[in-house]
Amino acid sequence: MSMYLCKTIKILGRQSLKNAVRSSSHFTYAPEKNDPSLGDATKMNMMQSINNALDIALSSDKTAVVFGEDVAFGGVFRCTLGLQEKFGKGRVFNTPLCEQGIAGFGIGLAAVGATAVAEIQFADYIFPAFDQLVNEAAKYRYRSGGSWDCGGLTVRAPCGAVGHGAVYHSQSPEAYFSHTPGLKVVVPRGPIKAKGLLLSCIRESDPCIFLEPKTLYRGAAEDVPTKDYTLPLGKADILRQGDAITLIGWGTQVHVLTEVANIAKDQLDVNCEVIDLVTILPWDIEAVCNSVKKTGRVMIAHEAPLTSGFGSEIAATIQKECFLHLEAPVSRVAGWDTPFPHVFEPFYLPDKWRCLEAIKNLINY
Repeated sequence: MSMYLCKTIKILGRQSLKNAVRSSSHFTYAPEKNDPSLGDATKMNMMQSINNALDIALSSDKTAVVFGEDVAFGGVFRCTLGLQEKFGKGRVFNTPLCEQGIAGFGIGLAAVGATAVAEIQFADYIFPAFDQLVNEAAKYRYRSGGSWDCGGLTVRAPCGAVGHGAVYHSQSPEAYFSHTPGLKVVVPRGPIKAKGLLLSCIRESDPCIFLEPKTLYRGAAEDVPTKDYTLPLGKADILRQGDAITLIGWGTQVHVLTEVANIAKDQLDVNCEVIDLVTILPWDIEAVCNSVKKTGRVMIAHEAPLTSGFGSEIAATIQKECFLHLEAPVSRVAGWDTPFPHVFEPFYLPDKWRCLEAIKNLINY
């Protein structure tokens, strides 16, 4: 691993090292404004908005249960805090330390009509449950010819970098599941989106994997609507209009791209269009391609390693659908093809400086 990291540092260059070291965080969080049409709102961070969504789900659906490792006392990130006290041990409860068992139990509950919300303590731990999710949950409806399904299953998992997680607490596994028809994969960028998207997943007719960027849990608070509301799956958000370059990301990376778009405007007088993909599976091909046809240049950024990251699928689709509109090759800025490092995390992440360098290369191509 040291050899690869040394190579990475050389690739980044001296200036990038200085930029990475001087940055206390690889992004700046800009809180979003509440939609007034959704009614009254209260300040919540993402952890609180997820807790609120689970509270509403349990209150509105008597078959709903929440379970996972340590959820009874609130979980590692406190997203289930107070729920057992309110709804009882029969509806919010701890499970053994067995991710395959958690997923299998959730599939069984959903198959008989219950609403199952399972928590995998870290997304890195989801791999023992991979067989259950990919070969059972995703295929249940298909193997029975639509006679039964386990669409009432939602699997929550904290994902991505957190500043000190290293190898086993920092991974972004969305691309693994994007290859699986029958699942829906969702990644929120903040409190307002997290609540609405989680409630949509819980009520969705297909099993959903809801990946929560853990570094956002206690990020800036937003005015989150207090009412029960849902947000559409499979629809990207255009957060900033532009005509020069399309920037595509999801989760934490959306905040990096929003910040780098501001820098590009200030330093280069370049107007970037910023897209939050929101849903990895299915993803909004129409919104992405319409943007790329307008700008002619595109950069995709994600924390997962470059090779076979979900950016590869987006790039391939853009090449097919937008080839005659492109003014430069599709650019990808991602994690390096190494295990996730500890002290070298600032050099691993696709921060604003690496993204800005990619923008310059696209402009000068």
